[in-house]
Amino acid sequence: MVAERGRPPRCIRCDNGPELTANALPDGTSSIEPGSPWQNPYVESFGGRLRDELLAVEAFRNLLEAQVLVEDWRIEDNTLRPHSAPGYLSPTDYAKAWTTNQPQLS
Repeated sequence: MVAERGRPPRCIRCDNGPELTANALPDGTSSIEPGSPWQNPYVESFGGRLRDELLAVEAFRNLLEAQVLVEDWRIEDNTLRPHSAPGYLSPTDYAKAWTTNQPQLS
């Protein structure tokens, strides 16, 4: 992320679930209390969409097929589909607008 965006995040928020243990990360983490999805609604919303639109409707025959279908879904979600939070722009369009409308650093 630093190589792509040019700066590290101020904080990494995680739910400390089985996929990731916050204790393994350096200082600067912010944990979400177990059973508190409202503390990170963006990830909860993404997870729900991924589950409802892809995982619940596809039967993957092998890992390669899963990787291809998930990547296709990711590209569509990031480049074609408008999202309500960034003013009904796709994440890609929002990122382009955000980076072109920033003041120049001296």
